[in-house]
Amino acid sequence: MKIKRFVAVAALTGLMGLTACDGPAKAPEPAAASKASSFAHDLPEDVSGYYIPTEEVRVDNWRLHHVFMGQVPDFIGWEGGERPAGFAPVMIEFEDMVGPPAENGNRRRLRLIPAAYDVTEDRVRVQALSGGLGAVSFDGKLDQGALATARRNLGDKGVVLKGTLKVGNRTFNNVSMRWWAGD
Repeated sequence: MKIKRFVAVAALTGLMGLTACDGPAKAPEPAAASKASSFAHDLPEDVSGYYIPTEEVRVDNWRLHHVFMGQVPDFIGWEGGERPAGFAPVMIEFEDMVGPPAENGNRRRLRLIPAAYDVTEDRVRVQALSGGLGAVSFDGKLDQGALATARRNLGDKGVVLKGTLKVGNRTFNNVSMRWWAGD
């Protein structure tokens, strides 16, 4: 009887772990993945900010809201093992377009913490996993000239980042994003 109970509890715990991924996801532990191959950056310049789609990208009721990139010290800290809850130097965020609003009246958001990333001055690659959306990845080209112009103008409509977004079994090619510094 004890063995059956243990198996049932273990199965339920595993199932709960799989279905509880829709909030801010916890980052993988360094022992679970090689830091050198899973998380890497090579950024001589600051690329921090919000990269917002110029056209709507939607998967069912979820709309891509932005890709966030932090400052170089954020990357260094993350790769060194500093993993604050709900934050990473690169994150992909979706917004629920049909569900009920959150307690504050805003739309519910789904923030994806990376399972892996490789960010350079001209390339952004991110992989994440969500219980609701499945595997999510973005592979894009970062235009440093357009980014410099957008930063000088405190954001504009010009395309700064362009690439391929994969969400579950759906692929969105030529996803274009503009830059915004944030509040």
